[in-house]
Amino acid sequence: MLKVKELRLSKGLSVPKLAELTGLHRRTIEDLEKRGDCMISNAYKIAKALDVTLNDLYCEDGGE
Repeated sequence: MLKVKELRLSKGLSVPKLAELTGLHRRTIEDLEKRGDCMISNAYKIAKALDVTLNDLYCEDGGE
């Protein structure tokens, strides 16, 4: 599970702002926050925008 929403909120970013920083559609970010998974290329863009590693995005226990 990815913890994009948790990290995004901790950085004080809205979904539209993260979409702007990543170049991804707002709906894509909303969907992956609900699903908890995405393509590695999108995960990389999100990690870069949030200034975290790919490992930081991943939550092994499946929880938030």
